[in-house]
Amino acid sequence: MRTHRLFVTAATVLALAACSGGGAVDGHPGGSGVRDPYFPKAGNGGYDIGHYDLALDYAPADGPGGDAEGDTEAGHLSGTATITARATRDLSAFDLDLKGLDVEKVTVEGRDARFNRAGQELTVRPADELKDGETFRVTVRYSGEPETITDADDSGEGWLPTADGAVGLGEPTGSMAWFPGSHHPSDKATYDVAVTVPEGLGAVSNGELRDERTRGGRTTFTWHTAEPVASHVVTVAVGEWKTDRSTTDHGLPVYTAVDPTQADASREVLKQIPEIMDWAQENFGPYPFSSTGAIVDRDEDAEYALETQNRPYFPGAPDTVLLVHELAHQWYGNSVSPKTWRDMWLNEGFATYAEWLWEEDHGGDTAQETFEALYDGTYYDDEDENDSVWAFPPADPPDAAHLSDSPVYQRGAMVLHKIRETVGDDAFWELLSGWSAAHRHGNADTADFTAYVEKSAPDEDFTEIWADWLRGDGRPEAP
Repeated sequence: MRTHRLFVTAATVLALAACSGGGAVDGHPGGSGVRDPYFPKAGNGGYDIGHYDLALDYAPADGPGGDAEGDTEAGHLSGTATITARATRDLSAFDLDLKGLDVEKVTVEGRDARFNRAGQELTVRPADELKDGETFRVTVRYSGEPETITDADDSGEGWLPTADGAVGLGEPTGSMAWFPGSHHPSDKATYDVAVTVPEGLGAVSNGELRDERTRGGRTTFTWHTAEPVASHVVTVAVGEWKTDRSTTDHGLPVYTAVDPTQADASREVLKQIPEIMDWAQENFGPYPFSSTGAIVDRDEDAEYALETQNRPYFPGAPDTVLLVHELAHQWYGNSVSPKTWRDMWLNEGFATYAEWLWEEDHGGDTAQETFEALYDGTYYDDEDENDSVWAFPPADPPDAAHLSDSPVYQRGAMVLHKIRETVGDDAFWELLSGWSAAHRHGNADTADFTAYVEKSAPDEDFTEIWADWLRGDGRPEAP
């Protein structure tokens, strides 16, 4: 797994020295952040997390069902996070990402650990230093009113109160609002999540539901995810749900949770999940996870859909194309995750191209027709939207505020279409499935992808595609 370059602020060093009481120190602080180009404080150095065990207790602000009029107070969250990790160097201290909330106690290997807070950093000093390669367990007990974080593009992430509960949406760094961890996609882990809520509400998370039991007017839902997850696609959705369990013709479990107000509008599109999954496996290779499904909340509960692992989240009933997009992310973005947030186009370009392929296979425009409309500036009704496709290269967004802009999605998909034109359909389908297999449950960046394409088609020249379509400024010359 990954060993990150390590650094620590002078303030943190002084704080650790103050709480250590002196004495010989062989290890070093692990360091805050992995120096992501857009979120340098995201993630942490000096260790690698293997598993999270989260025990959460949530009480909405206005009682069991929240406020039917749409009150958006956060309510109260109590949590115990037990994290199993491996040190990647000798450690005298290490950091966890946690924004807001009150930390009540931290233990490492069962012994009380000293800790301090600075911004989103929770710095922990274990009673005994950790040795390189040592597996250790840290437990953090915390509580409070979790935050909704305003992202650089002004969208809300983190813990979002809803009309009847709340939802945790983490892309890119919002998961630190409701549990401590190493919140960067380069540090994946497996998860057990137990969520206790007032009786009458449900709690949906990733993976498979292992247990549901009610005691004393509160119900605990226990979820298990056996495959690695990047923390930004971990979710907890609390509310009133109509749930449905089924299987595809190939035996894949399907679990859907739908707000009752969205049940009628969602019914027909969610019936398409088995068909979409079969189609996706034909194009992208074997499904990388052990279940699928969807979460459909109310329209006003969030501003966007998100590819939360196993079951994407939607604010309101999705249409078929959006459902295809978020399910395609299970291969591209969730199983093959970006090494840094600069590689976001590898998520969104692939998922957008999946939309084009679905339309092409189901009586809509061909991918070539979609490509030409984008190039000619006739795809959108609004001229500014058409121009925005060329605002910057998909592989190099100018800053965090532009990670979800049109070039990352549409021009990213255009790069894939240019590759398809170059290698031909048969080789392109092999490339799609081969890429998802080569980095299954791992991380990859743009350099990995370009090298993979060149190795897959050694007789072809991709110089122009990389220079003009992937990394070049403005609209390339007419294809």
